[in-house]
Amino acid sequence: MAVRLTVNGIKHTVEVESDTPLLWVIRDELGLKGSKFGCGKGLCGACTIHLNGQPVRSCSTPVEMADGGDVTTIEGLSSDGDLHPLQKAWVEHGVPQCGYCQSGQIMSAAHLLQHNPSPSREDIVAAVSGNLCRCGTYSRIVAAVESVVENQADHSSREEA
Repeated sequence: MAVRLTVNGIKHTVEVESDTPLLWVIRDELGLKGSKFGCGKGLCGACTIHLNGQPVRSCSTPVEMADGGDVTTIEGLSSDGDLHPLQKAWVEHGVPQCGYCQSGQIMSAAHLLQHNPSPSREDIVAAVSGNLCRCGTYSRIVAAVESVVENQADHSSREEA
C-alpha cells in the first residue's frame, strides 16, 4: 500500500503493508529514531507521537490510520535547531536517567500544553500518567512541565507590561 503522510512538516510516500505499525514506518522507513519501541501494545507510551494533533501510541497504530495525516515526532517538536521549552526543562531538571521513555513523556506533555497552557499539577500528572518511566523520575517530569508553565506565564506577563 502506498501511504502518504506528512512527518514533521515533510511530505512522504512509503510503500508498506497497511497494517504495519506507524512506529516502524517512522523508525525504519524514515529513519527517525526518537520514538521508542517499549511494549508493542500501546501500554507504556515510549512510542507516543502526535497524529493530526492528537497523541497516539505509534506501536499499535496501523500506518493506514495515518494515511493523508500529519505526524509530529520528538524530532519535529523543536524548530530551527532550538530545543522545545519542554526539552530544555527536561535537561534543567535532570529528568532523564536511562532516557528511554522521555520522547513519549515529552510528546504527551507537549500535547497538554498546546491545549491547556496553564494546567494544574493534577492536569500534568494525568497527561503523563499513561507514560511509564521505569527509572521513576515522575516528580522531576512534573517539575519540568511546571517550570515551562511558569516560564510561559512570566513571559506573557512581561509582554503585557
